[in-house]
Amino acid sequence: MRLDETDTRLLQALQRDAHLTAQELSTLLNLSPSQAGRRRQRLEQEGYIQGYTAQLDPARLGLQVQGFIQVHLGTHGADHAQSFARLVRTRTEITSAWTMTGDADYLLRVYCADLPALNRLIHEVLLAHPAVARVHSQIVMDQLKSDGPLPT
Repeated sequence: MRLDETDTRLLQALQRDAHLTAQELSTLLNLSPSQAGRRRQRLEQEGYIQGYTAQLDPARLGLQVQGFIQVHLGTHGADHAQSFARLVRTRTEITSAWTMTGDADYLLRVYCADLPALNRLIHEVLLAHPAVARVHSQIVMDQLKSDGPLPT
């Protein structure tokens, strides 16, 4: 299904504020509340909208260190990749993970309480995995732009 201009505007509005009611969306989109609600529901059913989440403040939760970790595997078999993927899914400190082209096999985004916690994650968890050959970590000094809405 192709998105029309109204669908695009609806998606942009929901990315800014997912709490918008059908009434509020109707005002923004010049539709009736029922039309706005049906459009939202259709976009959810078609998978354009995958869910709604709360954006939390890491510092207020005691997560003082944000970092990115490049992981380089020494062994590239399917079993090792699946085992590493299971490890990544079980660690709450790892908030995002990507497989990559280039030198590193994976890029992990992590949040830790402090530097010792990051050190433990790297040495006791990641480097302890049998497939991991080495890691390269980078600590975020400041985030210039928050995770923003997708371009529509």
